[in-house]
Amino acid sequence: MWSYRINYYLWAENANNSMTKKRTPRDHSFLLKAFRLYLQYVNSGLYFRKEHIIGIENVPVDGTPCVVVSNHQNCLNDPLCVCLQLTDRRMNFIARANVFKNPIFNKALRAMGLLPAYRMSHEGFSAINKNRSTMDAAGQALTDGETLMLYPEADHQDKRWLGTFKLGYLRIAFEAAEKMNFEQDVMILPSCNHYSNYFHARTDMLIKFDRPVSLKPYYERYKESPREVMVEVNELIRSKIQALMLHVSDLEHYDQIDYLRETEYGRLYAIKHGFKPNYLPSRLLSDQQFVDNMQRATEERPEEMERIYEDTKEYALGMKQLGIRDWLFRRNPGAVAAMLRGLGLLILLPLFIISIIPTCLMFIIPKIFINKLIKDHMFISSFNIGVSVFVSVPICLIIPVVLLWIFAGFWWAFGYFLAFPVMFILAWNYMRLFHKFVGSCRFVMRKNRSRINELRELRKSIYERLDAILD
Repeated sequence: MWSYRINYYLWAENANNSMTKKRTPRDHSFLLKAFRLYLQYVNSGLYFRKEHIIGIENVPVDGTPCVVVSNHQNCLNDPLCVCLQLTDRRMNFIARANVFKNPIFNKALRAMGLLPAYRMSHEGFSAINKNRSTMDAAGQALTDGETLMLYPEADHQDKRWLGTFKLGYLRIAFEAAEKMNFEQDVMILPSCNHYSNYFHARTDMLIKFDRPVSLKPYYERYKESPREVMVEVNELIRSKIQALMLHVSDLEHYDQIDYLRETEYGRLYAIKHGFKPNYLPSRLLSDQQFVDNMQRATEERPEEMERIYEDTKEYALGMKQLGIRDWLFRRNPGAVAAMLRGLGLLILLPLFIISIIPTCLMFIIPKIFINKLIKDHMFISSFNIGVSVFVSVPICLIIPVVLLWIFAGFWWAFGYFLAFPVMFILAWNYMRLFHKFVGSCRFVMRKNRSRINELRELRKSIYERLDAILD
């Protein structure tokens, strides 16, 4: 891997000049660095429970013209998480043009390295020509030794699968190489984002970087057949990203496969095959194997699998109607266990009240507006983070810290600053426990007993048939 960390800093000043100089990417301003730290606090400190970064040693050194290419499933979270990890460099992104409409946002976004992408379906055919300036700016960033991040699917997906790749990222990369007289190597870095849950806070996320692909071996062929070479490299990059991520290609049975993956069966499958179900990097490997085996079984034994999928659909619908989760069948709580859970919540109630008062707007503001403003559910977590960054955290944390510093002194303000994330996490976990308590109560209710038993038997039948097929 160290072969990629050679010195790429020297470059030809122009076609007629043999003088070289050290590549110096644009530095961040103090305000941008401060804002980045603030984003990291909200994103990594509050929103996500844990972040896993794998293959960071594969990222070329700063100053290397590099295009990071990834799957795209969680809108703002995808580039934000990568940007907050690669803090040693100037990052550039291409985002939807409609977010640049506001003049203030336009200036701020461009200062952070974002460039607008105009789409015929949104901005109209006449706006497509504006993409030329965006591609030129992106290419210039590469020739300046900066890092560019692109999503070749051209839009986010609403499922755990990889869409078709456009060639735009390779066109930018090869054109940048051409501007440097094909003397400077340009790297394509395959990566993926993966989330334990797309929509909830306090969950885990994962970023994986594969080994970078050098474009230098393709330069001579590119000069003769540019499109043919780009198609070839595109297929290579897409296959690498697909191997990194969880890709469910059977969209006809996607809901059933994904539901089974997240049930107790997915956890048992991981344990049975030597994976760690509660450790996201290991669980991803298990889920990849499980999905591949499910899809292979569907091809080999379509009639049996179709019956399983139909029963899974019935099981999922029954669970939804009762408002319970699959984990309850594993725990099998009785009335006494439900009462003890309720007693524990009652004992912890004062602590919850203390925690929720200063952090309540972190929960309330997104809930008020999310159903009215968010039509695409894959924007939910991005909306929550955006509201937290610009509204909730300033109101709940920054303003109180300033006021406490002024009127009570530094140590009171510092103490509140340290206590705030703890209170937020306590309040969030208390609400999770409360929802589990409600589910436990529904599970043990006498009026639901008959239906619970039916679902228990259906679940057992599904699991046994899957064991027989997948083993």
